[in-house]
Amino acid sequence: MLFLYNPNHMVRFASSHVRALCVLLALGVVGAARADDPGFPAPTGDPSVLPAGAKLDRVFDGACTLTEGVATSPDGMVYFSDITFTQRCKDPTGKYAQAGNIWKYDPKSKQASIFRSPSGMSNGMKFDAQGDLIVAEGADFGGRRLTKTDMKTGRSYILSGLYNGQPYNALNDLTIDEKGRIYFTDPRYLGQEPMNQPVQAVYRLDPDGRVTRLITDAGKPNGVQVSPDQKTLYVLAHDNGGHDFLEKGETSEKGLMACLAYTLGPDGTVSNRKLLINWLPNDGGDGMTVDEDGNLYIAVRSEATPGLYVYSPDGKQLAYVSTGKELPTNVAFGYGNDANLLYLTSGKSLYTIRMVKKGYHLKG
Repeated sequence: MLFLYNPNHMVRFASSHVRALCVLLALGVVGAARADDPGFPAPTGDPSVLPAGAKLDRVFDGACTLTEGVATSPDGMVYFSDITFTQRCKDPTGKYAQAGNIWKYDPKSKQASIFRSPSGMSNGMKFDAQGDLIVAEGADFGGRRLTKTDMKTGRSYILSGLYNGQPYNALNDLTIDEKGRIYFTDPRYLGQEPMNQPVQAVYRLDPDGRVTRLITDAGKPNGVQVSPDQKTLYVLAHDNGGHDFLEKGETSEKGLMACLAYTLGPDGTVSNRKLLINWLPNDGGDGMTVDEDGNLYIAVRSEATPGLYVYSPDGKQLAYVSTGKELPTNVAFGYGNDANLLYLTSGKSLYTIRMVKKGYHLKG
């Protein structure tokens, strides 16, 4: 997940459109959830993962700038981040910036409403084994911290806000293993705050509250995912070469654009870094999830062919679902009868596509 990779790829709004949208946001509920064919090219791939006739359906189209961090709850509700760049998303007067929203989408009513605003610039989100919402909060007037919301009481708690006494750069994404350890990434794509950490890294939060800086050789780490067998930690390196908006005419040099696979030990340590997928010279993966068999479902922001890519655990491409010219950000599988329904955030929208295999979820 990311705030910004390339300013040339940002959706640019006329100020009147931004103000109109903000009026709707202020009401708290937007009739933006809808079943809609976005007109993307037909998906292609191995029928063992992609059923015949599968297609993306748009079910929401109402974010200010960028949807991200989709997470499904065991009760069937779907939550996702609306990253409101403070330079672009204002209140109805045009004077005051928003600081992020978390939306809640109900698949039964097909309606979406604001769950939390401001969100602390929420980005990646996951539900833990107890059904509580874990959120990676980023920069640009965000919390730059890892939080938990008790979904029964509504109270939120700071799980980690500092490392070595200093704020994080901008938390981006997270994953949770079966022992309750949370792995989270801390790059910086956007934000006027100083970068306090000496490296963009992957961290591990243990159930006893101890935080370990786990990985420092993943370039600019973005998406992160534990394999179903708990033996591999996947990290998406997405180094766009910048830490904030560039000035007009400026360019940056890309760094690592890859899916890295680390051997994950029973004690939560990692070793044996392997470059599993290399997307250079194009942009690479953002967010990802896995199915029960360990196949990877990655939102890839390639300039030429953006979309959802499905890979085997050894990095072989199995399927491709185009998102047209939109740049996708993240994915998550549903529960129960919708365990093979994949949710995808892309552009300002939320999409669904029915796959063959069921998604992997923590054991409750």
